[in-house]
Amino acid sequence: MNFIEELRWRGMLHDMMPGTEEELNKGMVSGYIGFDPTADSLHVGHLTQIMTLIHFQNAGHKPFALVGGATGMVGDPSGKSAERNLLSEETLQKNVHALETQLKKFLDFDCGPNSAEMVNNYDWFKNFNFLDFIRDVGKHITVNYMMAKDSVKKRLEGDAGLSFTEFSYQLIQGYDFYWLWKNKNCQVQMGGSDQWGNIVTGTELIRRMGGGGAFAMTTQLIKKADGNKFGKTESGAVWLDPERTSPYKFYQFWLNASDEDAKNWIRIFSLKSKEEIEAIEAEHATAPHMRALQKALAAEITIRTHSEEALQKALTTSDFLFGNGPIEFLSQLTEAEVLEIFEGIPQFDMSRELLSEGLNVVDMLAEHTKVFPSKGEARKMIQGGGLAINRSKVADAAELIQLTHLISDKFIVVQKGKKNYFLITVA
Repeated sequence: MNFIEELRWRGMLHDMMPGTEEELNKGMVSGYIGFDPTADSLHVGHLTQIMTLIHFQNAGHKPFALVGGATGMVGDPSGKSAERNLLSEETLQKNVHALETQLKKFLDFDCGPNSAEMVNNYDWFKNFNFLDFIRDVGKHITVNYMMAKDSVKKRLEGDAGLSFTEFSYQLIQGYDFYWLWKNKNCQVQMGGSDQWGNIVTGTELIRRMGGGGAFAMTTQLIKKADGNKFGKTESGAVWLDPERTSPYKFYQFWLNASDEDAKNWIRIFSLKSKEEIEAIEAEHATAPHMRALQKALAAEITIRTHSEEALQKALTTSDFLFGNGPIEFLSQLTEAEVLEIFEGIPQFDMSRELLSEGLNVVDMLAEHTKVFPSKGEARKMIQGGGLAINRSKVADAAELIQLTHLISDKFIVVQKGKKNYFLITVA
């Protein structure tokens, strides 16, 4: 199965220039995808393009990952309704380094002739002055041609308009393709379907400036079945950086996918073969409540993005919150990780002095915190066997809570019934 066939059956292919598949079938071809360093981490929205480069390399081709240290200073209007804030050069360079580190986790940079390469367009733009650019590059593309692009039309029709800075983006990205074609023998540019106009501008520059030919290919933009934007949650974007989105939350994002989304996403974000995926789909169909599709996808993409160890930690965390995982698990986590696990769960602060000589559990839960609105309700819950402190059932309303109860010398976990958690932080 060649590269294009691989993308087709996975539902990733959107469009390509005539002759692209034939060119790719001739032998090893160099191709690239650009990533703008607008943040110090990529997010799951970038994973489609990362997977495209992985499949490209696995098919025997040479992938280039372009990190836009220069284009990041300009801003791409494609798919945007307003101009984004421009970043300082210092921030951009910090972001570029972070993205390079992340991309090296997905692509093989040491596998012979088709080893992946990282390039930064700042390297060829930093000494290119404005007058030289408009004389040597700008003269080859008409304003009529640039304004015909959908990304430009939509912004011109909107209330925000389009600055000259953003209008020039397609010309700058087009020059990237020309530079890589001329200096790295890069013959194909790939990207999301919203990049088609920018990519084709690059092929046009190659034809007009270099008298050569090049090719373009785009992938489908990923959407969720419910119409919400892919990669967004109530708390914001799902990042690849574990400091921004913990492996546990990353894992949960994929695990919580709807059946319809999981069936589409496992083809896009998994490297499993068609036969393997169809087997998982069949297993899922016989017992949807077991969520075989979601579990397979979440496990694979968490390992690829983070590590096997990170996956095991995410599974243990899930087991702790939704199963019967041991309370000792929390003592293995940092304070930040504990607080993140209990994010969105009611939390209370309490003075350490109150526990120095022991504090009645009912007083702690109804007077010094508001786990219960009254002492009577607390006692009633204890009598019914529905209260646990640090996973141990409280059998006596006279029980004392002491400093020895603290997990990591800081936390107490209260559980009402099976699913109602509360976290008490003692300082």
